[in-house]
Amino acid sequence: MGFDLNQQVLEGRDDSLRGALAGAGLPVDDLTDAGRSFYRFSRGGQTIGFGGLELYGEAALLRSLVVLPDQQGLGFGRAITLALLDQAHKNGAAAAYVLTETAAPFFRSLGFLPVARDEAPSAILTTRQAASLCPASAALMVRGLPA
Repeated sequence: MGFDLNQQVLEGRDDSLRGALAGAGLPVDDLTDAGRSFYRFSRGGQTIGFGGLELYGEAALLRSLVVLPDQQGLGFGRAITLALLDQAHKNGAAAAYVLTETAAPFFRSLGFLPVARDEAPSAILTTRQAASLCPASAALMVRGLPA
């Protein structure tokens, strides 16, 4: 891609994270629950976007992925997603899952494939994200790691 993103670990109560997610219509109700890791991605000191992970042994749930409006269309969504996948793999995940209502084509371009909910691990299906925050109409997708 030709650029380096810096990532900084955040807490779920970070106002800039909450504001960016709410502005993109993404859930914020469970950000302070245990087991979540959030990251601010920046370049040259400027915040580009945010992303999060929930790790469940060999399964990871990518969540809260947002690129700030003035940074969209520049390839940062791809870079952030790949950084999150790398982080999940470093933490022992063999597969990454994502729930999305609007970004299925984007995730498909990064190697994610649709998966039936009954084929996903129960640890993913019982997350607040899957069980209550995302509607049943949200696509569940999976990608093997480190692919």
